[in-house]
Amino acid sequence: MAETRWIQDETRLAAMGSPRRAPSAADLMAQARRATGLEDFGTGDVEEGLDRLQYAYHAEANLNLFGRLATRWDNLRLLKNLLILRDHERADSRILTRPVEQPIFVLGMPRSGTTFLHGLLAEDPASRVLRCWQAIHPYPDHPAAGRGAGPDSVQRSFSFFNWLAPELRSLHPFDARSPQECTELTGHSFQSLRFDTTYNVPSYRRWLSQKGHLDAYRQHRRFLQHLQGESGARWVLKSPDHVFAMEALRTVYPDARIVFAHRDPLKVLPSVARLTEVLRRPFARRVDPLDVGRQIVRDWSVGAQKMIDAHVGSFWPANQVFHVRYRGLTADPVKTVGAIYEHFGLEFTPAFRARLDAAVSLKPDGGYGRNIYRFEDFGLDPREERMRYHDYMACFDIETEFAGA
Repeated sequence: MAETRWIQDETRLAAMGSPRRAPSAADLMAQARRATGLEDFGTGDVEEGLDRLQYAYHAEANLNLFGRLATRWDNLRLLKNLLILRDHERADSRILTRPVEQPIFVLGMPRSGTTFLHGLLAEDPASRVLRCWQAIHPYPDHPAAGRGAGPDSVQRSFSFFNWLAPELRSLHPFDARSPQECTELTGHSFQSLRFDTTYNVPSYRRWLSQKGHLDAYRQHRRFLQHLQGESGARWVLKSPDHVFAMEALRTVYPDARIVFAHRDPLKVLPSVARLTEVLRRPFARRVDPLDVGRQIVRDWSVGAQKMIDAHVGSFWPANQVFHVRYRGLTADPVKTVGAIYEHFGLEFTPAFRARLDAAVSLKPDGGYGRNIYRFEDFGLDPREERMRYHDYMACFDIETEFAGA
């Protein structure tokens, strides 16, 4: 009833053109406690990050009515999950002692083949990947999860969002059972770049750059400990955003195996800008493509330099790092995966190879549609960007794909 009244109030205020006070973190946490009957959110301070995020949502993100409803629902879902995780930990203290050993992380610029490669690695029966529905409902059978929690309800939500943003199907196809990015896990700390993709929240991004990512990766590991049960299977994980948090990743997962995916940034930047624009449009009154373009260039020029620094400075031991180039991956996906396995000393079984062959045959390009992007739509100059990323391409010996600069 309280949620129904809130929606009615939002609708009435939106019709009047009146702003609504952003609910505080304390407000949302109290509502999550009432909704679940649980009290303990576990270790880690989520209140500061949630307050910062709430301010940015309501002061900067230019949310429409759907955006206000969606961000509230999302924040409450994350808080309820924290309460449910802690409830399980109180019942079984051994959960937080489960080892997460030698996980494989795929990272690099977005649109550089990370999703395709992640999906291929997920075909190994000896590996485990996070699925979209699991990140949303880690314990669908818990009484506090709500009626109908699970993959089917998540698929209905995804189908609705694809209806709102139909272009997403060709830009980034996924469903409830697809491998999911790690940002869905770090988001539970409210210290994650997850929110910066879908919403324009510059003050939150500035705060996060000062705060750091260590708490987010501790939360990430905690989530995996819950999901893996007693199996101890090898995790295969992925997110481009790991590039901005390599220090935290190494601290929490010192034995991680790191796979960097590289591609000509001039094929990446306008594609990422378009995806960001498409993701933001359902939630905002207006999205400025030029502002999106500036953000993408700013962020990934920093990300490219971080990858260079990690490589030159031997941030990880050489036997824990492997570099993949997009052209090589798409030319021979099975050979690329075989090289990764050989480098890390993993068994490339006939059963895994057969599944890879089938997956590549079914979706040789990862299931992506053909999309055309124009630099000028986002205020980008290809010649400037070619110069900006010269050192990155030279460092990793990346082939030029875009010849118009």
